[in-house]
Order: sequence, then structure tokens, then C-alpha cells
Amino acid sequence: MSITSSAAPPVETPTPSRFRQRLGQVISGTGGPLIGLLILCLALFIATPYFLTVNNLLNILDQVTILGILALGMTFVIVTGGIDLSVGSVLALAMMVLGWTSHNAGWPLPVSILAAVIVGGLCGLANGLGITLTKLPPFIATLAMLSIARGTANVITDGQQIVGYPDWFTGLSTERYFGFLTTTAIVLILLLVAGWAFMRYRPGGRELYAIGGSPEVARLAGIGVKKATAGVYVVMGVLAGLAGVVLASRLDSSQPSAAVGIELDVIAAVVIGGASLTGGVGGIPGTIVGVLIIGVLRNGLNLLSVSPFVQQIVIGVVIALAVMVDVLRHRET
Repeated sequence: MSITSSAAPPVETPTPSRFRQRLGQVISGTGGPLIGLLILCLALFIATPYFLTVNNLLNILDQVTILGILALGMTFVIVTGGIDLSVGSVLALAMMVLGWTSHNAGWPLPVSILAAVIVGGLCGLANGLGITLTKLPPFIATLAMLSIARGTANVITDGQQIVGYPDWFTGLSTERYFGFLTTTAIVLILLLVAGWAFMRYRPGGRELYAIGGSPEVARLAGIGVKKATAGVYVVMGVLAGLAGVVLASRLDSSQPSAAVGIELDVIAAVVIGGASLTGGVGGIPGTIVGVLIIGVLRNGLNLLSVSPFVQQIVIGVVIALAVMVDVLRHRET
């Protein structure tokens, strides 16, 4: 008679590498940024009694409207592996086209609004063609457009702002429905829902991820890489033009110096939300969280009476940290 004994299987203990993988999964999704947003809100609630008030929360909603519109388009661009540094300048150019055509040329304001959006789209088309046809890197193509659009915005009125719009136009960003939503906020929500549905359910949205993952593989799979890439920059330009209209409504003026440096906030919001600067990763839910983080952070710094110069330092640190997290995500994968 033989006696056989079998040792109990060893208990599997999590290894550091497995822990890092799980941590990376949290960071790469929306969960990490959402936790960061909640911690930021809690810290500001403790730091100032004015943060968690109805009026202040409404102010945050109004302040992130323009950032949200731009971040939506930037999500499409970054998912394809591109970048657009010209969004602030295109926004300012669209504002000046709106103001000049309505005040100097005498066009009806609705026509001027359409013209501003079209000009934004044309700037985006120029970016897209420069990238796809002349093979310019997105950084260089959009950097050139940044200078061209900003210069053109100043040339239109010799650097002077245009002031005074009809009450119905400024009311788009001041009159609230249901007690908290302005027309511009409603437009942002609708755009975000449409963008989310496109990225998640439409073949075109999945193609953007494929292009960002590997343009050559996407091309071999039958995807029109050049057409889709150019289209993404056109959409970005159209949204920048729309953001210019929204900002003109908020300020009751058109200013050629508007939105200087906003592209940094936009890129930071998208990257904080989980998108990768190398492409192929990102989504609208994460971008929404990233936009709220930037908006809440700037609002909180204002409530704490932090100098605007110090705010630039803080935002710069946030951008650096967001890129560092992106690099760490890629090292884990």
C-alpha cells in the first residue's frame, strides 16, 4: 500500500508588479482623475467657505464652458496622436471676424456667427492639410497657425477690441434656464454627449483610436488615415470658432488678445482625463473630469486670492505631472 501526499497549493500573494498593474489600470481610466477631483474639491471646501456655494458652482460651470468646447475637439486630435497649439489663436480670430463683420461690415449677427465658425473650420483645414499633405509634424503646423491666426486677429482692427453686442446675444451666456443652465452650457452638454456617442458607438470614432495606435496598420486595414486626420483638425477648428462666439457673448466684446495660452489648459485637461499624448488612448468622460479639475483649480486659487503669476506656476506643475503620469502609464504597458 502506497501513501501519496499532495502539498497544498501555495497561497498566491500579490507581487509589486501586479500592484503596479492594478494602480496603472486605475490611473489610466477615469477613476484616478475622478478621485483627484473629489480630493481637490474637499481641500477647497476646507480651505474656503465660499467654494461650496450655489453661486460659485454656477461660476465654475460658466467658466469651464469654453474650456470644455475646446477640450472636446482636442480629445479627438490627441487620440489620433496629434496636437493643436493654435486653438487659442483661432478662437481669437473667430471673435474678431464675428465683431468686424457684425459691426463694421454690417452683416446680420447670425450670419457673422456662421462666418466666425467657418473661419475656424478653415484654419483647422489648413492645419489638417499641412499635416497630411506636406507631412509637417502637428506641433510645427499648428505652431505656425498659432502665429498666423493671432497676427490676423490683430490686423483686422489694428489690435483694437470691438465692444457691444445685442442683449439677446449676451443673454446666451447669462440667462439661466431651470435656475442653473445657460444656453452656452446647454450647447456644451449637447456637444459632449454627441462626442461621447461618436467615439464609443460610431465606426469613425473607433477609427480615430486605430489611427492613434498605428497609422500604418490603420491604413492597411482600409481606413482613410489622411481624410480622418484632416477631418479631426477641421472639427477642432470649428469648435474653436464656436468657442470664440461663446467668449464674445460672455465678454460682450471681441478682443484680439483673448485666450492667450488657453491651449495649455486644454491639453492639460485632456491629458489629466487619461488621454495619451502618443495617441490611441482617451475618451470624453475622462476629458470632462479633466476640464472640471482645471476649472475647479483655477476657481479655488482665485477664491484663495492667489496671484495670477503663481497660478501660472501651479498650472505648469499640473501639466508636468499629467505628462509624467502619461509616461508612467506607458512604462507599465
